[in-house]
Amino acid sequence: MPSAFQLQCHLVLIFLAASKGETRYLEVRDAGEDEPFLLLSEDLKRELSAGQIYRRSLRCIDMLSIEGQFTFTADQPQLHCATFFIGEPEELITIDYDFVNIDCQGGDFLKVFDGWILKGEKFPSSLDHPLPTSQRYIDFCESGNIQRSIRSSQNVAMIFFRIHQPGNGFTVTVKKNANLFPCNVISQTPSGRFTMVIPHQHRNCSFSIIYPVVIKISDLILGHLNGLFLKKPSAGCAGMGDFVELLGGTGLDPSKMFPLADLCHSFHGSAQMKIGCDNTVLRMVSSGKHINRVTFEYYQLDLQETENRKENSIEEFCFPSI
Repeated sequence: MPSAFQLQCHLVLIFLAASKGETRYLEVRDAGEDEPFLLLSEDLKRELSAGQIYRRSLRCIDMLSIEGQFTFTADQPQLHCATFFIGEPEELITIDYDFVNIDCQGGDFLKVFDGWILKGEKFPSSLDHPLPTSQRYIDFCESGNIQRSIRSSQNVAMIFFRIHQPGNGFTVTVKKNANLFPCNVISQTPSGRFTMVIPHQHRNCSFSIIYPVVIKISDLILGHLNGLFLKKPSAGCAGMGDFVELLGGTGLDPSKMFPLADLCHSFHGSAQMKIGCDNTVLRMVSSGKHINRVTFEYYQLDLQETENRKENSIEEFCFPSI
């Protein structure tokens, strides 16, 4: 049975599929890589092909994966609302305030968060984000006209807001910008292939997949010799300065997840792991001394699959007890 974390994540992500013309999230494998608009409505196809700006109203709890202009107008007091934004791994998100009519003095607020928050857990974690947590919040009631355009540091961002007076609300324009070296990513899909590159930068980067998956690492360059080690209390790669770790857990924050395996050294070949957790994260720690790169692919794990593969596969984790 899905956990509360999975249900909450999927409740948020389901807007990508349930909302008219705003996603290829849940059925992307059926749509195919060459048909990105297969799941979009005919009206939206025509609108986008004509170069027009896509517009629609926001719900109290909503999710957006497409550029456009979006308006929220309260029809009753709305005290706990949020909109989640997600792009492709190599995209950043810019949120522009076009119009804001809220009562800051009366307890309304409108805040942008650089990342996602779910059940009190953050992505990226505080250990992986370039800004301290306090600077990841941009409160309109505090900044006003000073900061009306906000760009995310990764492919996800969110706004959360409270509006007491019916008729009040706001309008935002959402744009996507290219990110040459994607670092922290939440995958829109349960399967895919990705190469993470950290070019001489002292930073940590996490790739999060909110599904049980089989993850297969095919190429890892860290400037070291070959090696692959399971995580043990007395062993690990932290002393190496540059390494990749696989994490699994039931929440959103990688820093609160269980470390499953360390990869300390470069290799070319195949290292595969089945991870039956609600959330799977591949995290690269970089000292800045090397150009670190890891290539991996992943697909959703069939929990009924019990046959061990003949490939280079290490132990399975996070499978529910029977």
